[in-house]
Amino acid sequence: MFALLSTARKAGQRLFAVGALLATAACNTSIGDIGASQPSIKAGAPVPVALLLPKSDPTAQSLPRDLENAARLALAGLDGVQIDLRVYDTAGNPTVAAQVAGQAVNDGAKIILGPLYQKNAVAVSQAVAGQGINVLSFSNNTDIAGGNLFLLGDLFINRADRLLGYAKRQGKSSVAVIYENSTGGQVGARAIGQAAVNNGVELVGTAGYDLNSQSLSAAIAKTRGYVQQGGAQSVFLTDNWDQGLSVALQLMPEQGIDPTVTKYMGLSRWDSRRDGFNLAGIKGGWFTVPDMATVQQFETRFQEAYGAIPHPLAGLAFDGVAAIGALVKQGRADALSTTALTQSAGFQGSSGVFRLKADGTNERGLAVATIENNQMVILDRAPSSFGGFGF
Repeated sequence: MFALLSTARKAGQRLFAVGALLATAACNTSIGDIGASQPSIKAGAPVPVALLLPKSDPTAQSLPRDLENAARLALAGLDGVQIDLRVYDTAGNPTVAAQVAGQAVNDGAKIILGPLYQKNAVAVSQAVAGQGINVLSFSNNTDIAGGNLFLLGDLFINRADRLLGYAKRQGKSSVAVIYENSTGGQVGARAIGQAAVNNGVELVGTAGYDLNSQSLSAAIAKTRGYVQQGGAQSVFLTDNWDQGLSVALQLMPEQGIDPTVTKYMGLSRWDSRRDGFNLAGIKGGWFTVPDMATVQQFETRFQEAYGAIPHPLAGLAFDGVAAIGALVKQGRADALSTTALTQSAGFQGSSGVFRLKADGTNERGLAVATIENNQMVILDRAPSSFGGFGF
């Protein structure tokens, strides 16, 4: 049953890459506040920046290379800003990551970009907090954010907030959630619940399922009750193409949740599997995408420079360097302080506008999209600044 569509192609594998790599088990680790004054930047002098990557970790495959290349691509686009980028190998190991982070600070690093994995990020942030050094991690696990540890990764809460904010404006003020019983599904369901509170949307109920047809059918029956008896005007799915999304989008209409009456929404990208565009549940459903024109510009530049399409996560390193460069360009001694990093205007990155928040999380400008006539259509474009609609 769960093999309804063929195994995900390369495009499909991009969908939840962040979640698969970076948000394995929530660790609820408490990150302490920075315990020392933060580093001062000397105007006109090169600014040492440490880039921490699992270069010798074989399981990371091409990702460390692409992250480094994306960081250097961002460097090449900085106008009048001198960044001394120094790369350190974490080996994908928290102990090694903490050691090389300490070495980087001893070498003069004013800020750390990376590391990749959440446990490494926690170890690094704790190792350098006493020196007042901020860490811009590639993780997307909000449980580890805070203090001197900031996340650049794609967050479920951003997607959920964008969709439920849009839904509320379209008159959809109540929602039911159907989620797969996995770490990603459970984290996604919690994010949707928080987004419902943020946007004044009633959460009628939730239904979880294991990846088998019997469990999914039971969850759909429960969700149908939320719609027919509970008054839910929309159903939010957390699943993705690599798991049970295709089956859910087929069975939900068949089992009485009419997508022409009840709006379907998805936490994952629904546009990357064209062989799924004929499913009854996908047509007219809402999901988010980044600023696609900006993504295309980044991918084109990367391919021209390095002869290959970048890994889906490569843009995070580009974003980190772009943010650091924009702050250093202001010429302020405190350019890399927490206050500067969390300035409300945000930054222009590889997939559109983004900003870092005081709690260590981030916000990203997203568009609302749907599938119509077997193609992806933008319903509400991504904002170009944080003064725009949807924020």
